[in-house]
Amino acid sequence: MGVKTMLPSYELGFYALAVTCAVVYSGSGIFEASRDSVNRKAFRDGIKPGWHYFGRKMDVADFEWVMWFTSFRNVILFALSGHVLFGKICSMAVPQHRAVMYMLYGVLAVLGSMGLVYLMIILSHCLVLYSVALAKQKWLCYVAGLCCLASFKVEPFSSWQSGFVTGAFDLQDVLFYGGSSFTIMRCMSFALESSERKEGIYSIFDLLKYNFYLPFFFFGPVMTFDQFHEQVSTRELRRKDDEMRNIRVHALFHVGAIIAVDIFFHFFYILTLPSDLKFVNRLSDWSLAGLAYSNLVYDWVKAAVMFGVINTIARLDHLDPPQPPKCITMLYVFAETHFDRGINDWLCKYMYDHIGENHDNIMKELVATIATFAVTTLWLGPCEIVYIWSVFNCFGLNFELWVQKFFQLEPFAKLEAKMSAAMSRRIRAVFGAANFWAIVLYNILALNSLEFALLVTKRLLLTGFPVSTLSIWFVTYCGVQLIKERERILAIKEEKCDKAKVE
Repeated sequence: MGVKTMLPSYELGFYALAVTCAVVYSGSGIFEASRDSVNRKAFRDGIKPGWHYFGRKMDVADFEWVMWFTSFRNVILFALSGHVLFGKICSMAVPQHRAVMYMLYGVLAVLGSMGLVYLMIILSHCLVLYSVALAKQKWLCYVAGLCCLASFKVEPFSSWQSGFVTGAFDLQDVLFYGGSSFTIMRCMSFALESSERKEGIYSIFDLLKYNFYLPFFFFGPVMTFDQFHEQVSTRELRRKDDEMRNIRVHALFHVGAIIAVDIFFHFFYILTLPSDLKFVNRLSDWSLAGLAYSNLVYDWVKAAVMFGVINTIARLDHLDPPQPPKCITMLYVFAETHFDRGINDWLCKYMYDHIGENHDNIMKELVATIATFAVTTLWLGPCEIVYIWSVFNCFGLNFELWVQKFFQLEPFAKLEAKMSAAMSRRIRAVFGAANFWAIVLYNILALNSLEFALLVTKRLLLTGFPVSTLSIWFVTYCGVQLIKERERILAIKEEKCDKAKVE
């Protein structure tokens, strides 16, 4: 049935009330658990002194978040502020050569932060993949690119290359593997786009301009070469209406998100709690479900902040970078689940959509998802937990298509045709609620631990059955209906905008 199907307002109001009450109830349980566990010996490493005047300690279990706002804070401010100032001068003075200027600044920044040897390693991989691109053979680009990526992700090649970089500082490993991995993905995009170009090939300087754009270099997102090349080649730099206002609004939003997360970590120890399974096992089913869900929401916020800050810089440079990831709260479909939209766009363009085409054929979909998650596994770094995460998410993506095909069979299709559009939406939301928790359970494997994921699964599906299982399912169903209502409103707005453009 169509996405524009409407439900009665009183029904949606009831759904909103049910979700609100459930979130408050679950949150209160997590808050009490955080308060009661603050002095446990098992939590000493994850909880550090925070706001003394409020008598609250802070959850510091996420090393990335702590790194950004301690050892990496000054580096971020210095490097990105320099890029913004440098980019503004170049855009005003030599707009036709701004990509070259960005490249020079990026090379100097990488050289100054990581040293000459690291820069030579990166350049050698760029040269290898550029040489492969000259052959204009896609299969060769894939093989060479994945082999280069494996050299940074698989031992002993990874340690061998990192061993060339002398000296040591807190962020060396993070910057080394971040810059290296994103470099390979960009070089593969360049090689694949070059192989499709009918006349000639892009120059080595096009690759270097693309790779050494500093805001994207160490932490992404990956912007495919065709988009980057088209945007930086534009000589007429004009802002859209209210573009600067939107940039300022987004910047303030990310500052607000950082402050909100800092406040949240002083009252809810969602990252440290899962580390003590004995303590977590004493939580109620609702609190445990809320803890698993809040871990996914936090990881989305972290990705949104990181990519949001970088994207703000890119927009100041007149680029249109990949959008932040879609919030896990708004997801009930595996195909839309991702925490890095840049990598997701890369995988969809060169793997998932390329092999799966319209994603309507079961066998093509299976091959496409296996290939996509194989590359994703290599990108994340092959290990046991990544293997398990990849298998489960690959299964979830295919299972969606299998269920869709099953219910398209004649008896079910006729039965749905006889239903009202509203009833069809309600039934689909029931399956969407089950899918929502499959997404949560499959992804806390990578975000927390296999043991915590198994504990949550056991409590929600076995020991909590039927009361906790069905009640949490119902609340999730209410949430999915609210998501569907938001999608309906956005679809109507989009249709009105399209009509206005035509007229």
